[in-house]
Amino acid sequence: MKASVNTQYGAPEVLEVKEVPKPIPKDHEVLIKVHASTVNRTDCGFRKPEYLIVRLIAGLFRPKKQILGSELAGEIAAVGSAVKSFKPGDKVFGLNTFNFGTHAEYVCVAEEKAISAMPSNMSYEEAAAICDGAFLALTNIKAANILKPQKILVNGASGSIGTATVQLAKFYGADVTAVCNTPNIKLVEALGADRVIDYTKEDFTKHEAQYDVVLDVVGKSSYFKCKKLLKPKGIYISSELGYMCQNVFLALLTPLLGGKKVLFPIPKDRKEDIVFFRELIEAGQYKAVIDKVYSLDQIVAATQYVETGQKTGNVVIKIT
Repeated sequence: MKASVNTQYGAPEVLEVKEVPKPIPKDHEVLIKVHASTVNRTDCGFRKPEYLIVRLIAGLFRPKKQILGSELAGEIAAVGSAVKSFKPGDKVFGLNTFNFGTHAEYVCVAEEKAISAMPSNMSYEEAAAICDGAFLALTNIKAANILKPQKILVNGASGSIGTATVQLAKFYGADVTAVCNTPNIKLVEALGADRVIDYTKEDFTKHEAQYDVVLDVVGKSSYFKCKKLLKPKGIYISSELGYMCQNVFLALLTPLLGGKKVLFPIPKDRKEDIVFFRELIEAGQYKAVIDKVYSLDQIVAATQYVETGQKTGNVVIKIT
């Protein structure tokens, strides 16, 4: 089968599309023929680790997982002998977070992991562009208790996590102020944002408004810059570790002080979340946002584009 392989860390050019053996499913696994995947920030972060903690997970000197890709949409090609909930021909979508492997024509995933029947009203490309952003957004939303109506600000509202955060926060009844650039204002408004700040014209950290939660889903601000935007018991969450991993340390310290605090929730993909996303999509309450679609042979160009930091929503890889 064809796959994008990187045997060393480095720039996007370390990715090479070549033939590798097709995996064989174990008893409790399904073999998925991947029709579409994405390139996301997780892929980029594991291809060229900037933090020691990532290397401790991914491999200190070279990658343990040499085929990246965490999102997928495809069909079941074969099932292990103990699999009960899927059969060959079923269309599925979901995540293979931290196991990766979806930048390939086939991947094996355990039956109980974060895969589900694909939404009936989506193409493979659309379904592939759902789960990573949505599951990271939902992790933050649950940690910040946005399951009840709150006033929130989302910095980076037009990216993969941002577009998911706006949609899910509105689903739970939040009042959403979104921060994005000029070309994406109409998109973010269409996703449900109550008001939009154009960061090319205004510095949102200098506004007088206060929020229950500030979600920096691009990691381009900091708790100290956003602290005055928080209400007395307000919460700040960033998608990045921050300068010198400050967000991890602040998440350990600030909750002890009883006032404004930083949270750094650890994401864990779950099958029930993928099922929840499918139900939202089929009910017309959530949609995919796709910027560009590339072929697997264009994986280097796709990755280079993602690393510009200017993508809107998701960058999809069409595989088969």
